[in-house]
Amino acid sequence: MKKERSLAGRLSQYGALALIVQLASACSDSTPPPPPVANSAQAAPSATPVGDGKLVVAFGDSLYAGYNLNQGKGLAPMLEQALAARGMKAQVVNAGVSGDTSAAGLARLAFTLDGLARKPDLMLVGLGGNDMLRGLSPETTRDNLDAILAELKKRDIPVLLTGMLASPNMGPDYAAAFNPIFPTLATKYDATLYPFMLDGVIGDRALQLPDGIHPNDKGVEVIVGKLTPIVEGALRD
Repeated sequence: MKKERSLAGRLSQYGALALIVQLASACSDSTPPPPPVANSAQAAPSATPVGDGKLVVAFGDSLYAGYNLNQGKGLAPMLEQALAARGMKAQVVNAGVSGDTSAAGLARLAFTLDGLARKPDLMLVGLGGNDMLRGLSPETTRDNLDAILAELKKRDIPVLLTGMLASPNMGPDYAAAFNPIFPTLATKYDATLYPFMLDGVIGDRALQLPDGIHPNDKGVEVIVGKLTPIVEGALRD
């Protein structure tokens, strides 16, 4: 039986792909457009009332949006089904937009929240991966995420923050500045933290799309399997 590859090994593959992405971007005359979006809320999420159930909003980038997945196979619908299977009545609204940086997320946050039928019982926030892949300043990423969490605290909306890790090819200095962003902000704002969104998926080709970064439907199942009890716990607190 093959031993499971270490997280470090999986991240090394992640780093190699990230380097390719960055080199391709550097060779382009202009910043490439974000990848096509499948099953995501590009402007404002549905404001359909949820009755007496919980309202969860998944606010993030392509890892939330269901990038290149069939209808019903993205994070939001799969998480909603998993919560229902555990006896938790909830609507999980897909507010993921592929290609979003932390700055883009901050820019659309108020519009997203104001378009909802009511205040969410929980907000999943998953941004920063695109910042890292583009080599943007970790300080800027931190400031943007800080502003997002500050606005959610102002509106008294509980948060589950799904973290990201810097690709090894970014170098130790970048990782030292980027990786602590998520645990530090989770502590500051008393948010629930899921440390690494792609835990258990990155580096496993059977769980990924051909790009080697995004999860396929089986990969989403792995992520949802890890996230569901944490989301349920946050909703019951």
